[in-house]
Amino acid sequence: MFQKETGLEVVFAGHQVSGEYLKQLLAHLDGKRVMVNVISKSGKTTEPAIAFRFLKDYMEKRYGQEAAERIIVTTDAEKGALLTLAEENGYERFVVPADVGGRYSVFTAVGLVPIAAAGYSIKDLLAGAADAEKVYNNINFDENVAVQYAAVRHQLYVEGYTTEVMAIFEPKLSFVQEWWKQLFGESEGKEGKGIFPASVSFTTDLHSMGQYIQDGKRNLFETFLLVQEANEDLTVFEAENDGDELNYLAGLSLQEFNHVAHKGTSSAHLDGGVPQLSLTIPKIDEFQLGHLLYFYMLSCAYSAYMLDINPFDQPGVEDYKNNVFKLLNKPGF
Repeated sequence: MFQKETGLEVVFAGHQVSGEYLKQLLAHLDGKRVMVNVISKSGKTTEPAIAFRFLKDYMEKRYGQEAAERIIVTTDAEKGALLTLAEENGYERFVVPADVGGRYSVFTAVGLVPIAAAGYSIKDLLAGAADAEKVYNNINFDENVAVQYAAVRHQLYVEGYTTEVMAIFEPKLSFVQEWWKQLFGESEGKEGKGIFPASVSFTTDLHSMGQYIQDGKRNLFETFLLVQEANEDLTVFEAENDGDELNYLAGLSLQEFNHVAHKGTSSAHLDGGVPQLSLTIPKIDEFQLGHLLYFYMLSCAYSAYMLDINPFDQPGVEDYKNNVFKLLNKPGF
């Protein structure tokens, strides 16, 4: 989602290591109000730790002793390098729950602090999650869409459809797609099992990945994440000379165009032999996103258990870390 007007600019360093990006980010911060929120359970995760080293240095050079008042730490409550650093410097602290993995942590301080800083209502977000908890409390298949989604995914997997493509028509949902890929990929991809999560943004990707979905290998199924109503919209107007030959669309809103594009895409891909699911949210706001994120987390747990897999660990992630530490000659590796 886009940032609301809060007077603060929200930027992300994330888990990527890019000297070019970080240098440009530091230059971009000059002249702006800046606060830093570093999120790491241990404080030793290499990528955010590298970014924080540079950001901490920037803050101290720019603000001096005041820097400590502008740095927020979200980390383990009892142990870790970042906790020690926060205590030594007097940084304000929030807690990463010890029993909650990163991909499930959006409803903890890990997700809520940045969302609040961006100007969105975390109260409404949590209300949406609480609503979802009530709606999906009954595990009866006929009454619980979360169970249905997990079960249909599992049946398709058994039938040889090993890739799920999440398709959106609203660009605001692109980072929901990225989170969804981590959620299902990290939770299910174990022991040689699991559905590979992929994503496309339509209609843009209809001119690229759409070809593969239409005519490529039949090992994928498609899940549309749709939005019923737009918060803001434009309507195609009638031009005097109709040089672009679009007057036949006059009076059609762009949201209506996307609904038509979905119907046409769905029909074409079904004809091409692609199994489909569709999930629709009424609109994009904090309540609906809270409901949606809870739905996905619950569905993911159901889906993993159907594969006889623990959805709450990620042993494979440690393998690449250990190899990188060895190559970097980190002490102890």
